[in-house]
Amino acid sequence: MSTPILREGENCWCRAHAHRVALLVDGADYFAAVADAIERAERSIVMIGWDFHSRIRLRRGEGAGETELLALLERQVRRRRSLQVRILAWDFAMIYALEREWQPLFRFEWSTHRRIRFRLDGRHPFGASQHQKIVVVDDALAFSGGLDLTACRWDTREHCPSQPLRSDPGFAGYGPFHDVQMAVDGDAALALGELARERWRIATGRSLGAVRRTGDPWPTGLAPRLRDVDVGIARTFPEYRGRPEVREVESLYLDSLRAARRLVYLENQYFTAHRVGEVLEQRLRDPDGPEVIAVLPSSLSGWLEERTMGVLAARLARRLRDADRFGRLRMLQPVLPEGEKICVHAKVAVVDDRLLRVGSANLANRSMGLDSECDLAVESTPERDVEREIRRFRHELIGEHLGRRPEEVAEAERRAGSVRGAIDALSDGDRRLQPIPEADPGWLEEAVPDHALFDPERPIDFEELWPRFTSGRESAARTGRARPLLYLALGVALAVGGVAAWQLTPLGEWVEPERLSRAAVDLAAAPLLGVPIAVALVAIATSLMVPVTALIAASGMAFGAIWGAAIGLAGAVLGAAIGYLAGRSLWRDAVRRLAGRRLDRISRHFAARGVLASAALRLVPIAPFGVVNLVAGASHIRARDFLLGTAIGMAPGALLLAVLGDRALAALRDPGWGSAIAALAVLGVALAAGKWLGGGLAGADARLQVKRTP
Repeated sequence: MSTPILREGENCWCRAHAHRVALLVDGADYFAAVADAIERAERSIVMIGWDFHSRIRLRRGEGAGETELLALLERQVRRRRSLQVRILAWDFAMIYALEREWQPLFRFEWSTHRRIRFRLDGRHPFGASQHQKIVVVDDALAFSGGLDLTACRWDTREHCPSQPLRSDPGFAGYGPFHDVQMAVDGDAALALGELARERWRIATGRSLGAVRRTGDPWPTGLAPRLRDVDVGIARTFPEYRGRPEVREVESLYLDSLRAARRLVYLENQYFTAHRVGEVLEQRLRDPDGPEVIAVLPSSLSGWLEERTMGVLAARLARRLRDADRFGRLRMLQPVLPEGEKICVHAKVAVVDDRLLRVGSANLANRSMGLDSECDLAVESTPERDVEREIRRFRHELIGEHLGRRPEEVAEAERRAGSVRGAIDALSDGDRRLQPIPEADPGWLEEAVPDHALFDPERPIDFEELWPRFTSGRESAARTGRARPLLYLALGVALAVGGVAAWQLTPLGEWVEPERLSRAAVDLAAAPLLGVPIAVALVAIATSLMVPVTALIAASGMAFGAIWGAAIGLAGAVLGAAIGYLAGRSLWRDAVRRLAGRRLDRISRHFAARGVLASAALRLVPIAPFGVVNLVAGASHIRARDFLLGTAIGMAPGALLLAVLGDRALAALRDPGWGSAIAALAVLGVALAAGKWLGGGLAGADARLQVKRTP
């Protein structure tokens, strides 16, 4: 008899009995099941999520009786006087402000029934997020997995390239989306209810009582996949303000991969977790190791993520391919007819058809120790053999990606003698699983730092973060591993690439430089009035988190290189002042509570060399422009030093972007080698100026440290 993989207190918080377990694939089935459960709720609904959208439609299509989330909750609390609703969402970073519903507190809390309570959860270390996706109804039914009740998540299992129902308020249409959620009842639902109530208490300081279960909220028509099984609950929590670190999600991954004998089947949004990668490398080198099938998205969401997390994923993929001595590895992407890709957002793992896990945790370092996560797992045991049902579910997932029935997948697997052979044999239709090509990040491979910065596995201390960007030359002098030119080039690339990042989202259409430049033509025609108005517009737009890079480039296109750089720089400095004042007056206490004594120490460090610190942050940005402004306002940096440093640090980039914007417009009007050579010359001069200025800042910083050393 095999040793059990799930071990309570080691790689899972608990093992709780469920009378029924259902698996909901893709948003259409999950959203409809949640709507049904809400309508059957009697006493309590608790929702914990990364994000919620008040107007998300839970039911869609002709005859479905379309129902929006908040409207349904309102109707139910008015119908049932004993029903209480609690919704807890991550108090998201400003970088996601434009990807979410505006003013969720107003939508969910202030304009709804008093028995609907909505709160934002900000009780996390700096850089962490609340990433669990849990819905608990009457402590008798619970859903957990990878799906949030928010925009751009709904889809059917057919993943039709043109699906008119795949649209949400603020999002006219989005691509095919794949995810999985698990539903449980019994003691497993009760345990998830306890977990959700504890999350609420930590976030709000108020306790919620357990619910005495009376009715059965299990959705009508939701067929259980498994009956009378134990469900393991694995969590991730970072160490924070006396709360101990919990790494059950990572422990369960490592233990199950080490126990694998025949097969590891993974579906995940990311693939960068370095400890998981190390175990997979070992198993691929083992002559008796398992097949490893990973179904991943073909690309990440946005230019910036591609060039950070994408580079980290490419590194891990290369290591795994090098370790694959026996040809057992397949890293695949689902492809639809005409080559359209599916966004794989699921977090599923199947090991030997013996263990199935569905959860919120990505295969990324931050999901192992920084973000709050929750995974559910079911294991086949001698007492309750569920291997056949797990295998059937795996065949359904593979069949969905291939456009085949589960029986076809099972037969192909029997004939080929392996899962990879079955996939190869069936990937000849319009829907297929095709290998992800090996990426070549180029110079970014050397420039992007390791996982500790872009994909941290533990909270980052402010005092550790600052030397990464301001003392690199000093530490490099000691270690001989300096790459200042590469980091400078990365900073410039990130600045210029801000435009590209926004152009890859629907929001990018609003702020693309060409559109902004056309809007500024009338201003440029009347400079005495147009220049101050343009400066004010840039300042207001940066305060609203519109990328400053796009605004400066548009200024260059509208006003020419010199005036465009001056207008862009002036507007950016004015926008920095607005953000600084907002951070000081509105969010200072909240930001300081978030970071505690760490921010206090680092902000005093900034204050001691405020101009240099601010200039360095603008030369090599570690956060979006608007976020830096808010945090600076909450720190000890003097406004004069912050604004002067902002002007110094942004001057090279402003000139570069304005000139490139001007040259880009010239190239469009008169394409030729002359325009291209001029743009390259400007780029070279700007890089040289940035390098010289960066060296000057580093030297001044070093001299300042010498002066302050007793």
